[in-house]
Amino acid sequence: MTLRQKTTQFLETSVVRNAIIVVILFNAFLLGLESSNTIMNFAGGLIYTLDIICLSIFVVEILAKLFTQHFRFFRSGWNIFDFVIVGIALIPAAQAFSVLRALRILRILRVVSAVPSLRRVVEGFLTALPGMGSVFMLMSLIFYIGSVIATKLFGEAFPQWFGTLGHSAYSLFQIMTLESWSMGIVRPVMLEFTYAWAFFIPFIIVTTFAVVNLLVGLIVNSMQDAHHEESNAATNTYRDEVLVRLQEIEKRLPK
Repeated sequence: MTLRQKTTQFLETSVVRNAIIVVILFNAFLLGLESSNTIMNFAGGLIYTLDIICLSIFVVEILAKLFTQHFRFFRSGWNIFDFVIVGIALIPAAQAFSVLRALRILRILRVVSAVPSLRRVVEGFLTALPGMGSVFMLMSLIFYIGSVIATKLFGEAFPQWFGTLGHSAYSLFQIMTLESWSMGIVRPVMLEFTYAWAFFIPFIIVTTFAVVNLLVGLIVNSMQDAHHEESNAATNTYRDEVLVRLQEIEKRLPK
């Protein structure tokens, strides 16, 4: 067995994977401690040293994957994601790049690529983006129509909420989120326009309960599809391994 094969097997063991997850979470904890001046004054040197050790582990992991996979490393979106996150941490945090020091907390996002269940959630969300685009377009049309109607109906009496198209859109967005929609906006408007409920109630039903739930349904369906694809891939891999073993057994049997 070559060194590359041994390294590949070592990286794929559950011990190594779990160890990387622990290092990611520990590094995120360290970065949180750096936000406290009291703690940094007391143990800043130790925290910086531990942070460098964590970063060194990430770099060694990336280099090991590059050694075993070569250019195939960049065919995986998750590998590119890890490469970028670790690469940002290696840029000197000085002068124009000082803002990148705060971006080191992005290293905690590596736990998404390290944990299969989290990776499946992200993949399902990305798969749902095309369908979500259509839903957002539909919601934009509903908001535009509602904003025009609200401006025409309530703009003169309540210019702070519906005086312009932008104010109306923002007020309707607040109503959609159900944040102080009744006592904050709708009831005061109903004191002036008793029929206002006939506009706001259907708007809430359509946007909050229909369109938003449609978005949730799209994401859930995409996550289920991603899970099925992963299960099918695992089944095909297991089947191929079984076929290879059966062929090896057939070769060993006397003819």
